[in-house]
Amino acid sequence: MAKSRVLVVGGTGYIGKRIVKACLAQGHETYVLQRSEIGLDIDKLQMLLSFKKQGARLIEGSFSDHQSLVDAVKQVDVVICTMSAGADSRSHNILMQLKLVDAIKEAGNIKRFLPSEFGMDPARMGNAIEPGNITFVEKMTVRNAIEKAKIPFTYVSANCFPGYFVGNLSQLGTVLPPKDKVVIYGDGNQKAIFVDEDDVGTYTVKTIDDPRTLNKTLYLRPKENILTQMQLVEMWEKLFGRTLDKFSISAQDFLASMKGMDLAGQVAVGHLYHIFCEGCLTNFEIGEEGEEASELYPEVQYTRMDDYLKRYL
Repeated sequence: MAKSRVLVVGGTGYIGKRIVKACLAQGHETYVLQRSEIGLDIDKLQMLLSFKKQGARLIEGSFSDHQSLVDAVKQVDVVICTMSAGADSRSHNILMQLKLVDAIKEAGNIKRFLPSEFGMDPARMGNAIEPGNITFVEKMTVRNAIEKAKIPFTYVSANCFPGYFVGNLSQLGTVLPPKDKVVIYGDGNQKAIFVDEDDVGTYTVKTIDDPRTLNKTLYLRPKENILTQMQLVEMWEKLFGRTLDKFSISAQDFLASMKGMDLAGQVAVGHLYHIFCEGCLTNFEIGEEGEEASELYPEVQYTRMDDYLKRYL
């Protein structure tokens, strides 16, 4: 079977650039949307040109020009959107996908749409704490529009990106590993799931032509990367050669710490609370509505988190 032609929207972003790389590596005819709003963002332009050099094709389009989106979509079989929710989770990027949904509906040729998800499953976050819940509310709005338009889909739940959750041992306000002390949320024993960003790209692209994941959620749960915060800390201590001072904060006190924080801080605390105090990533079994990536694609040699941490030494 011929590989699908893929359009990546948001290809210069944190996960988007990995999706583009994976599309090219897996032999897909790869298109990347070049938005006219790029303006003077030289870094994004240079990245787009590097994709072109690697074999991707750039398609000009704008979210303020419906016809340009329709024309772009008509050139491919699959659309993958990786637009960010933004640092404060209140940007309009998630809901901008509604314009993409309208374009896909009008074009009528798309075999599969993967909207911008790649984190916690929003369908399971109905009780999420404000203000961080807005991300899940908006993602569900997009899902509802996709399903109402009867667009074939796959949703990807990639859980925690290590760049944000592993290198810093999930500490607030830094992306670097602590050298002396570490804050433990609750008892530190709720299991979370961490998936290397490049592996997220690999698994995502493997699913686009797979009938087993059509109209389902793909959960990324590589078994050796299902770890507690304490296990992460112990991995780092072993690599670093030093025992860190550990300070536990109760779930109640951790939530109370949100008071007085800026919006981004409140969102971060809320998400960390759900992950490390409630265990929201692992407190359910995958049902008929989903599939697990490492079981579907055992050939993927995914990165273990002790190996991921070695880059910080």
